[in-house]
Amino acid sequence: MAVAALEGVRIVELGQGVSAAFCTRLFADYGAEVIKIEMPGAGDVTRSWGPFPADEPHLEKSGLFFVLNTNKRSVTLDPSGDEGRDLLLRILDGADVLVENHQPGQMRAWGLDYARLAERIPALVMISITPFGQTGPYAAWKGCDLNAYHLSGTGSRYCGRPDEAPLEQGTFSADYFGAYVAATWGLASLLTQDAERGEHIDVSCAEAIAALFVGAQNIGGYAQDGSFEKRTGVGMPLAAPATILPCKDGYVWMLALELGQWQGLARAMGNPDWTQTELFQDMFARAQHADVIYPLLEEWTRRHTKQEIMDRCQEHGCPSTAVFTVQDAAQHPHLDERGFIVELEHSVLGSVRTLGAPVLLPQAPGGPRSAAPLLGQHNGEVYGERLGLGEERLRELAANGVI
Repeated sequence: MAVAALEGVRIVELGQGVSAAFCTRLFADYGAEVIKIEMPGAGDVTRSWGPFPADEPHLEKSGLFFVLNTNKRSVTLDPSGDEGRDLLLRILDGADVLVENHQPGQMRAWGLDYARLAERIPALVMISITPFGQTGPYAAWKGCDLNAYHLSGTGSRYCGRPDEAPLEQGTFSADYFGAYVAATWGLASLLTQDAERGEHIDVSCAEAIAALFVGAQNIGGYAQDGSFEKRTGVGMPLAAPATILPCKDGYVWMLALELGQWQGLARAMGNPDWTQTELFQDMFARAQHADVIYPLLEEWTRRHTKQEIMDRCQEHGCPSTAVFTVQDAAQHPHLDERGFIVELEHSVLGSVRTLGAPVLLPQAPGGPRSAAPLLGQHNGEVYGERLGLGEERLRELAANGVI
């Protein structure tokens, strides 16, 4: 049986919401042991966010929590007091990585900032994921995914019409991208880790979004000559075809800019006479006559399904594609065959379909193996078996609200 790529790596997650949980799930997907610290009673805030079956809130039935926390162990612990902090430190004594997403001031107030942790555990890699980072004027500000996203300028660049207000971003974009950056550099730090020196990795979700969404093309252009791009609405105004059109069962993104792509699209449509017009052999000229071209394209797209259009375009060298819905993606045979859709058994939810590992490692396969844990499900294992606390002590800690 293949050994998981990160087997033997121990991670402790101390966080709330999306960014810390998704970061540690990426480690857990490939075999790392993740102990998730949750506050007694309520647990991680995503347990209350849903979505829930039949829209009925339940701590153990949140779809978001399920997806973010497969392959993990859950223990309840309040680190705000001396007893709770001491228990957390004992858990950290056996860990390689701590992932957290609290405000820097909160970690200092708990006595869990990197400077103090490094004195006790010199080799610890601590990953801090926050909206604005550990330093700078906004470091102490309260923020969330929304604040980080818009600090980057991405709201102005995407999405919406240029002469109207921007549209809201995709849910938790900054948190998810920040988590990917954190996991990448956390793994890099682990590869260079030694017994004498750990590292504090400071991830700003705003900066991750600025680099990955807005990118050097926009920021670099502004640095050079003060110019930058803004949202353009649907499609591309300077070249055509590049827009979304309706079809028989939804929508397709029609993109065929280069001459070879345009000719491929023409063949996919059966080479109608209007596609052979000399004027339309240039993508910029096509954009100037988009009011003529787009209705003609739509007349064709409406006669076919999005899969038929994508198949024909693929056959003829045109990158146009179906616009798949979430339902389409969840049922798509390509993703299913690659093992990206996984079915797991949960003691409360029953059988649940969820997302597999985003990267395939044939020699060390990863992905969800166990469902998201119940709140405090592994208290007995971690506190009793690992830390050696007896049942009477555990009852006392629970009665005092520590666990």
